[in-house]
Amino acid sequence: MAFVTAGDFRKGITFQDGSNIFLIVDFQHVKPGKGAAFVRTKIKNILTGGVIERTFNPTDKFELAHIERKEMQYLYNDGELYYFMDQETYEQIPIMKDLLGDTLNFIKENMTANIAFFNGSPISVEAPNFVELEITFCEPGVKGDTATGGSKPATLETGYVIQVPFFVNQGDTIRVDTRTGEYMSRV
Repeated sequence: MAFVTAGDFRKGITFQDGSNIFLIVDFQHVKPGKGAAFVRTKIKNILTGGVIERTFNPTDKFELAHIERKEMQYLYNDGELYYFMDQETYEQIPIMKDLLGDTLNFIKENMTANIAFFNGSPISVEAPNFVELEITFCEPGVKGDTATGGSKPATLETGYVIQVPFFVNQGDTIRVDTRTGEYMSRV
């Protein structure tokens, strides 16, 4: 077991505090004129996704959390469980629907996703930064609307509704930024 003190915090370090796993997003060592030094941090709870600010005594000691990341292929779902396959070992793992969250808006069967594991259990699933998805429904564009820069709602093959420019039509394949959920371009 490896440990880290708050005085040794750096961006990107993952540590365990109780039953929570945190990723250090930002940190600052503070030495005030009076009183003891402390470490001001911005940490992300990997399990919930929430970001909080917290201060630590530089001598506080935490267990390092080893997070393993694997790119796995999404195969299918049976309602509550979504099955992913390790492309090296062909091992399939089921993941609960609520762990996937917004990732469900952007992945379809046979696409790959990045899955983070802690102690052998999946803790988060991330879609690739950019995906190409087909539009299954949207209102047709009106002639002359192409240059106005407006947008209209379109339903993607995953069921997610996104705003697209007027010139994009049903049946088109578009590129989507999964981090923001925004339309990037027509493919």
